[in-house]
Amino acid sequence: MEEENQTGVVHFHFRPFSTDPAVASLLFVAFLILYLGSLFGNATIGLTVWRDHSLHTPMYFFLFALAMLEIGYSTNIPPLTLVSILSMGKMLISLPGCGAQMFFFILLRGSDCVLLAVMAYDRYVAICHPLHYNLIMSWQLCRQMTLGSLGLGFLLSLPLTILICRLPFCGHNEIYHFFCDMPAVMRLACADTHVHEAALYAISVAAVAIPFLLICLSYRWAFSTCSSHLIVVILQYGCCTLIYLRTRSSYSPEEGRVVSVVYTFFSPVLNPLIYSIRNQEVTDAVRRCMARMDSNDEALD
Repeated sequence: MEEENQTGVVHFHFRPFSTDPAVASLLFVAFLILYLGSLFGNATIGLTVWRDHSLHTPMYFFLFALAMLEIGYSTNIPPLTLVSILSMGKMLISLPGCGAQMFFFILLRGSDCVLLAVMAYDRYVAICHPLHYNLIMSWQLCRQMTLGSLGLGFLLSLPLTILICRLPFCGHNEIYHFFCDMPAVMRLACADTHVHEAALYAISVAAVAIPFLLICLSYRWAFSTCSSHLIVVILQYGCCTLIYLRTRSSYSPEEGRVVSVVYTFFSPVLNPLIYSIRNQEVTDAVRRCMARMDSNDEALD
């Protein structure tokens, strides 16, 4: 507190998962493996779609965009979490740093949710209007919908981040979480946060509930043929609903932290696995890409 009074900068620290060094070491190794697996899996999907011309279709263009969002999302949270685990919760993060993490979290996660709805619409057109698919899903529309997803994520994240960063914080600044999640940060404010909670709820409805309803409408006739996408949707929207579409009185910090582990560390790893294992075209493309890389290495030797 003396440092805060002298510098005028508010600092937070994250509550450690465990104060036992052995448990913390195991968690660090597990989360590091998941983080590296996420980067490798999504980078593989992105590189494969980029280099294999047979995958240059709207569906795989959206899959490429989703993989890039997952890489950005994984880079935003896990590195600081890993450092915090090593420091046993002693690592400090300033309010501007916390605000930056919150901003990119909503930007990337909100864009992710909207993009999943766009991918559902693409599958709806392919299944229900196959003769007009190429006419409807033009490359111009694909680019516009992808940029629109990012733009909507930006519009959702910026105002709420500014609102929360302007809150006064005093006293005990331990965030009961492993990253700067908005509900956890707002609980530390020494001011009324009803307006901020209402704004967070409204943004959650716009980024989670509405896209989920659009996905359900798009998949009314295609549940059996789009099971891979539905698994990702259920995992993504289910976790977000448990945390952000609930009242303050029913919010549990410990439950929120556990659910956040699922969509922060496990979801980015599972997404490329789900899309590749259940998609023979992607699997074959990955093999061709690896074969070309091996042949290039042999030629260099």
